[in-house]
Amino acid sequence: MRIATLALIGAATMGLSACAKTGMDTGTPMAGGQRATATEVAGGVRFTLDAKAMPPGTHGAHIHTVGRCDAPDFTTAGGHWNPTGMKHGSMNPQGPHEGDMPNLVIGTDGRGTIGMTIPGATMAGLLDADGAAFVVHAGPDDLMTDPAGNSGGRIACGVFQAS
Repeated sequence: MRIATLALIGAATMGLSACAKTGMDTGTPMAGGQRATATEVAGGVRFTLDAKAMPPGTHGAHIHTVGRCDAPDFTTAGGHWNPTGMKHGSMNPQGPHEGDMPNLVIGTDGRGTIGMTIPGATMAGLLDADGAAFVVHAGPDDLMTDPAGNSGGRIACGVFQAS
């Protein structure tokens, strides 16, 4: 089993940067130590995100194609990871693509966690030449509409890095 986390060999991890939406400095790492992992499991890759110091509410969360998170809007992370050419969203009959994740629900304490296994995904596909990023959006993902489920701007972004 290959794990993507900073502490382990053959791993990737990320920190999230944030736009100045809730008093945070643009592009600086968010307080509290966010952590996302990608772990190769039987039949796919398991992604987890433990978010802290985020704005309360429901937020779209996606794996993006480029391992780059330039502030202020994180558009350098590219589009959603979609090696199979599917449409966006688990509620879309022509979807989902591999970058689709469940919505991230952040409580009043600024914390939230999601986890999902993407069947058929591989670490080799995730950590290609230009890497990958985990992006959190301002609003909820409707789980259906291309390209990002009407989830709004990108408010946090982190790059997966092999170690």
